[in-house]
Amino acid sequence: MKKITSSLAVTLMILSAICTTHIAKADPPPPPPPGAHGSGGNQPPAGAPIDGGLGILLAMGAAYGGKKLYNARKKGKVEEPA
Repeated sequence: MKKITSSLAVTLMILSAICTTHIAKADPPPPPPPGAHGSGGNQPPAGAPIDGGLGILLAMGAAYGGKKLYNARKKGKVEEPA
């Protein structure tokens, strides 16, 4: 019974995540009105900035790898570099 309950809970979490992401899709912004101030013709939309999130992920990955290496050296599984 416990296995059925846990598999049902996992299935419900996956389905709710799929349904939530389907609803949360964002549409592109509408085009600017014709003749608006500062319009310079057809300009491509600005991209989403990924610098901040990417930097955070890289820092977290480096910290995690450093901790794993520290723990492995502490246990004596990795040799010290010459």
